[in-house]
Amino acid sequence: CQGSGQTRYQQGFFSVMRTCSNCQGRGQIIRTPCKKCHGNGRIEKEKTLEIKIPAGVETGSRLRVTGEGEAGPNGGPSGDLFVVLHVKEHDVFERQGANLYSAVPVTFAQAALGADIQVKTLDGMEDLKIPAGTQTGTVFRLKSQGMPALGGRGKGDLFVAVTLITPKTLTKEQRKLLEQLAEIEDTDFNSESFIEKVRNIFG
Repeated sequence: CQGSGQTRYQQGFFSVMRTCSNCQGRGQIIRTPCKKCHGNGRIEKEKTLEIKIPAGVETGSRLRVTGEGEAGPNGGPSGDLFVVLHVKEHDVFERQGANLYSAVPVTFAQAALGADIQVKTLDGMEDLKIPAGTQTGTVFRLKSQGMPALGGRGKGDLFVAVTLITPKTLTKEQRKLLEQLAEIEDTDFNSESFIEKVRNIFG
């Protein structure tokens, strides 16, 4: 190939250029190749990199690290490294895009009479007001308490679902109070007298 890395072949009226089978397109033949790279000019090497993860990435997001890919042939520039991310699941929150979802347990008294409780967010504990008469499964929205959007475009919301706690065991006093409540359950639940009785029972 005379150092060109390609050889010319005649096929009928056409001439075709092909990679030289002797030098494998390099344009030169190494007579005494290196024992490590066997004349390839490159060897495998492990390297640990520290990369910055932007806020708001999701599973499947790719980060490009310039110049940390395979070394180029014949001393050429190295390629780029692409890192595919996998976000571990959280023990409290479920994620959908920039929004987060969680559940918070409340007692019957808190749901019936209303209460101020604290719920966990990414930034710590946050106050949440539970209105009187809240039903299990009711979802409350805490604005801008979700994940940061990729690229710094604000934050998502946190949606908190209320779950009612049913006690497995009762003290004698608790059982007595619930029996008193059961006696008045046939009355008008919307009447002021019923609500007042419930408040008196649970304090």
